[in-house]
Amino acid sequence: MRAITVLPSVANSARLEDVADPPLSDGSILVRTLALGVCGTDRDIIAGEYGASPPGEARLVLGHESLGRVDEAPADSGFRPGDLVAGIVRRPDPVPCPACAAGEWDMCRNGRYVERGIKERNGYGAERFRIEPDFAVKIDPALGILGVLTEPASVVAKAWDHIERIGARARGWGPRRVLVTGAGPIGLLAALLGVQRGLDTHVLDHNRSGPKPALVGALGATYHADAGDLKALQPDILIECTGVPAVIRDTLGHTAPAGITCLAGVTSPGHVLDLDIGLFNRTMVLDNDTVFGTVNANRRHFELAAEALARADKKWLAGLITRRVPVERWEEALQHRPGDIKVVIDFAA
Repeated sequence: MRAITVLPSVANSARLEDVADPPLSDGSILVRTLALGVCGTDRDIIAGEYGASPPGEARLVLGHESLGRVDEAPADSGFRPGDLVAGIVRRPDPVPCPACAAGEWDMCRNGRYVERGIKERNGYGAERFRIEPDFAVKIDPALGILGVLTEPASVVAKAWDHIERIGARARGWGPRRVLVTGAGPIGLLAALLGVQRGLDTHVLDHNRSGPKPALVGALGATYHADAGDLKALQPDILIECTGVPAVIRDTLGHTAPAGITCLAGVTSPGHVLDLDIGLFNRTMVLDNDTVFGTVNANRRHFELAAEALARADKKWLAGLITRRVPVERWEEALQHRPGDIKVVIDFAA
């Protein structure tokens, strides 16, 4: 079968090649891949910045944003042939740490977890993959290829889960307004979940043209291309999805009192900016504010994501997938083009 593989830590070593069928040790469910989403993580792995192949293997099968159709499944697995599924990315460490033992492997404390397509486990970027029933999530058949958005949606489902748990520290907490910075896939999905919660939702992005402003408007949210518009906004919740240092600096400490800021964008080190840390600390303390970071997701978050996508307007979701590239031309999917939001490698074309 064909798979997209890479030699971790070796830049530009990715290729489409024939590999052996997935071993039964990967899981009892056999899935035929329909689509694979790509993101910055995949680009970074291909650039040689990180990634680790399975023990004893030189190359890593890429891909963590999966969508497939079950070909074979044990009768007692809860799945049957024809089911649409997405695969969970992270697996608990073998020790396990207290978090992994409780099923919260996204909060692993000792770093010995593995991740499909990223760290020590082959990913979903092959024509077929196997998966354990506990790490497969059913997708509403009505979503079709839109189910490939489940993994990025799981990241923001976790963000909202933690926001609501933090907010519940204060009795009577009732947020009214959320600001999302960045209108990429993560930002738009974060805004979708804000609208689904009935919140006054605002999105800040630098693009003044292209599909993003219209997508935000169609969602019923407010689009901003000028950060100056936000001075009086004072959101109760701020979800930062750009990872841009200047945006992070300009938004920290600018929520309403008792506000919650979630950092969901990853930033490379080496950026030094002026920040009045005294003012920031004073604001955080006197306003009882919270800032936290989040990444990855556990099964609960994948299931929440699948439910949120099933409730969403399918036409709106389809607008997030701006390019579908046949697997034979997979390299084109990694090339950023104007107007791109989510690019998908189509294994079923």
